[in-house]
Amino acid sequence: MPSFEALGIAKDLIEVLNKLGITEPTPVQAMTIADALSGRDVCGKAQTGSGKTLAFGLPLIERTTTAQRRKPTSLVLVPTRELANQVAETLVPFAMTRGLWLCAVYGGVSMLRQIQALQAGTDIVIATPGRLNDLLERGELTLDHVTTVVLDEADQMADMGFLPQVDRILSRIEEAQVMLFSATLDGAIGSLVDRYQHNPARHEVVSEQQQLDTLSHRFIGVTSETRIPVTARIVAGAHRALVFVRTTHGADRIAQQLEREGLRTGALHGRLSQSKRERTLAGFVSGDTPVLVATNVAARGLHVDGLDVVVHFDLPEDAKTYTHRSGRTARAGEDGLAVTLCLPHESRDVALLQRDAGLQLAVVPMQPDDARLLDLAAWMPPATTDFEPQQRRMNPSEDMPGVERRRQGSSRGSAPRGQQGRAPQAARGRVADSNRGRSPEPTGNRARPAASGRPSRPASSSSSRW
Repeated sequence: MPSFEALGIAKDLIEVLNKLGITEPTPVQAMTIADALSGRDVCGKAQTGSGKTLAFGLPLIERTTTAQRRKPTSLVLVPTRELANQVAETLVPFAMTRGLWLCAVYGGVSMLRQIQALQAGTDIVIATPGRLNDLLERGELTLDHVTTVVLDEADQMADMGFLPQVDRILSRIEEAQVMLFSATLDGAIGSLVDRYQHNPARHEVVSEQQQLDTLSHRFIGVTSETRIPVTARIVAGAHRALVFVRTTHGADRIAQQLEREGLRTGALHGRLSQSKRERTLAGFVSGDTPVLVATNVAARGLHVDGLDVVVHFDLPEDAKTYTHRSGRTARAGEDGLAVTLCLPHESRDVALLQRDAGLQLAVVPMQPDDARLLDLAAWMPPATTDFEPQQRRMNPSEDMPGVERRRQGSSRGSAPRGQQGRAPQAARGRVADSNRGRSPEPTGNRARPAASGRPSRPASSSSSRW
């Protein structure tokens, strides 16, 4: 693996990397940085947790020039406000070293402070497409001077219906280096590449399915009465645990029930105010709130290192949702555990999910007092072999738990590995808003060095089909 220096990163930025404990590049960084530094368009197929923020961020800092008021020279488009903040926080210490201002703009908060930050002068804008278009239509900034554009998580922007907004933005930029990172490069994303990139350097790191294979997968049979205490038992010893549910109401309800089980738990969903969302996320990142119950949409763009376990409290709708959810853990090869709770009436859905995800694991019923729940990663479940689900009830007096046979695809294994993750979140305290000297807020995130140049988280059922 080449060093950052060999890739062409300047010494002052390498010093920042060393202070952050980042001593060698991840595969996606090693593949893309040299091309990006040369000014070539880059098309990267990479997953969440692969280190792509610095893969585009370091060349972005290197190539960004000081901007005039309302005339940024670099633009990063992201699908969600959470990701906008996280990208900004990752880049802040590097921007400070170069005396560059950066600003994160997104919807759900007042536009005024974002406008004030842009008026004061911003070199790098990190934005969601909708809010950026609003600002452009109001004349609060122009993209005439933009020379570098990054499309981060382009597949998520497509899934969320943002590509028409992205088209409107890119049509305003006459000539620029375009770096695009996405988990997929087919369909609408492929068309985007064809329209806006010129002879891009194409790099593929690790597929989502390959990332899925590095996880430990467990499918646990529960009843409606045991789901909460079983979940509580699973996440009780985790440093951080993410619990996925389908609905906003479910997120609040499950969080309250886990609180009653003695766990410090937060809820993340679309109906929270922005300030409440940020307090909830800050508690989760710091470890003060080690359990987070979230809906799919609310968790988009959420990237947290050190996530021990993902619990699918509600069965994922499909294999794609399963891989997206599960991919929050085992980032860049880190050890990770994905646990799916399965109700008796969900037998066929579980069979289809496993088939489409390339898994072949038994659904094993467990009660809240089952000792295996304390360390599911260390316990290896049996594999299934039959393709047709069998309708089987188990007698509660039996010592051997019944195992539901499932429709299966190809067998997959799991092998935890080590990782280097995304840049630490310690830069949060360095993100200043448009009012200097105040504590940071998510809008108008800016970075400018001080004069000295210093960078200023039971009931059991009597019968079961599992």
